[in-house]
Parts: sequence; C-alpha cells; structure tokens
Amino acid sequence: MRTALVVGTGLIGTSLGLALTRRGVHVHLADRDADAARTAASLGAGTTEPPAGTADLAIVAVPPAHVAGTLAGLLRADAAHGYLDVASVKSGPRRELEALGADPGRLRRYLGTHPMAGRERSGPLAATAELFEGSPWVLTPARDTDTEVLNQALELVAHCRAVPVVMDGDAHDSAVALVSHMPQLMSTLVAARLEHADDTAVRLCG
Repeated sequence: MRTALVVGTGLIGTSLGLALTRRGVHVHLADRDADAARTAASLGAGTTEPPAGTADLAIVAVPPAHVAGTLAGLLRADAAHGYLDVASVKSGPRRELEALGADPGRLRRYLGTHPMAGRERSGPLAATAELFEGSPWVLTPARDTDTEVLNQALELVAHCRAVPVVMDGDAHDSAVALVSHMPQLMSTLVAARLEHADDTAVRLCG
C-alpha cells in the first residue's frame, strides 16, 4: 500500500492517518468539516490535497449512519482500488449499499472492518498513532470479497500493529452489542442518575 484516502478525521480517522504515515504510506485526508481535516493534517496525519489518481485504499471513518452513503459516492467515483470502513456496525452498510444499487463488481472491492479501540475523548486532537496497537481488529469479508482487498485490510492492520480477527458481520454485531454497546449504555444510565445525586452520595465514589 503506497497511498490511502482517509474519509473522516475524527479520533479513528486521524489515528489511522498518523499510523499509516509513520509506516511510509502517503495519506490523503477528507472531511466534511474542513477545519477537522486541516487539524489532522497539522498533526502529521496526512495531506488535505486530493489524490492525484486512484488511491490504493479508501478508508471510511465516518459515523455509522453515513457509511453507506459515503462509500456509494467513493465507489461511483472509482476513488480507490479497495474500500474499507471502520464503523462499529458491520451488517448494515453492505445491505444499504446493495439497496442503493451499488455495482456488484465494485461492491466486491469493499470490506467492512472494525478496530476495537478508542478513547474517552473524540476528535483529531485526541488521536494517536498507537491507538490500535495490540487491539483486536475485526474483518468481515463476504463470500465474494476480492482477495486483494482482504490482503489490503490485513496490511492495514499490520501497519497499525493490531490483531486481525475474521468474523461474520451479523456475529460481530451481536458480539459487540454484548461486550461494548450494552456496557456503554449501562454506564451512561448510571452517570445520568449521578447527575442529580446529592454531594454526600457522589463523594462515596471516591
């Protein structure tokens, strides 16, 4: 992999840019928020200049609700040889792309992935090249996924020093709901209750 297009320059996208740049990959950054893209570039995550030609790999690092639409636009533009997303939901984007009428030949060049890494803060200023090191990185290839794209994904995971885990998309979503989404929901509910607790109760938390 020599060139990568990272779409979305929040915590994950900027961290990807930092990790790939460190490995000698020429990274192009894109974001609807131009200030976020410029901030990521100023941190050394890549350049805001568009690729001169077709990128080797496009990585979509936008919120789950916008993944399919963003991928559809990139596929139509033939922006890269391979396409990945890093959203926390994996079964939805491919089905949405099929519903949007994505060309089956181009859809073979898409692979859904999910790095199981994050921080308590968001945005490009929270990014770090070491974010993914030692963490599981789930790959969810379909039966018709292009082997070259799977190899690109494995190369990306290696560059980020993460640990590849291959799973079915639906199995991933069920597992993540159990080990990540549900604990997050419960902790949010507990925090919401503490907002109205008296000072004596809060002090017991340490």
